[in-house]
Amino acid sequence: MSRLAYVNGRFLRQAEAGVSIEDRGYQLGDGIYEVWAVMGGKLADAEGHFARLERSLSELRIAMPMTRAALTIALRETVRRNRVRHGIVYLQVTRGVARRDHAFPTAESAPTVVITARATNAAASEARAAKGVGVITTPETRWARCDIKTIDLLPNVLAKQAAREQGAFEAWFVDAEGLVTEGASSNAWIVDADGILRTRDAEANILRGVTRLSLVDVAREAGYRVEERPFTVQEALAAREAFLTGAGALVMPIVSIDGQPVANGHPGEVARTLRAAYIRRAVETAI
Repeated sequence: MSRLAYVNGRFLRQAEAGVSIEDRGYQLGDGIYEVWAVMGGKLADAEGHFARLERSLSELRIAMPMTRAALTIALRETVRRNRVRHGIVYLQVTRGVARRDHAFPTAESAPTVVITARATNAAASEARAAKGVGVITTPETRWARCDIKTIDLLPNVLAKQAAREQGAFEAWFVDAEGLVTEGASSNAWIVDADGILRTRDAEANILRGVTRLSLVDVAREAGYRVEERPFTVQEALAAREAFLTGAGALVMPIVSIDGQPVANGHPGEVARTLRAAYIRRAVETAI
């Protein structure tokens, strides 16, 4: 079956869909994106993703292209038409089409809206989680507004490629003080020597991960102590466990950092337990 994309109100064959070469997203990276996990054909963590979408658009002064209700219909229909039961749905909104100029267009232009959906292999994801993944570290090189989910992701692209070339799943950015900020496409966690779950606070210059936020609630409900405070690479290597969170990876155990094992080099019990608990909650609350 050919994949279909939603582009500015129309469903088109993805291979034939396109936007203007003067779209500001293409020429200037002037736009944002959002990604929902799809579970059982439904949108997981929907409220958190809608809230972050609206915040990102507001920070870039791009108008919400439609009501939340209308956008929900468009997202669901894209999922349905692509027959995705388990996977992701991707939304991108740019400032629209205008003559190339760094400043905002003087004439109002309608935002460009693109939605795509694709299936992912749930069995392969579970197998990866059962084995655990490796991460590498890289210096923090991004701009000072990582809280906005902008489509301008070049530092993340380079970090992810470096991870791939070293046989790792993810790259962790490390700031000038030696503290882990977050991953190229995920949030970073450890279970420290005292059994406390630690992840960088959302007021720092990191993306406010929706999966991360949900997992804070899941972990606390399960009786774990969670502290939103940073950690160093050395603390991560000395930790009982490490893991990452994101809409695509969900909760993924980390077994090595820069080629060095975390604890015994196997996925830890806390990460495995939280992954299962998160998935149960996400499936139950998906819309």
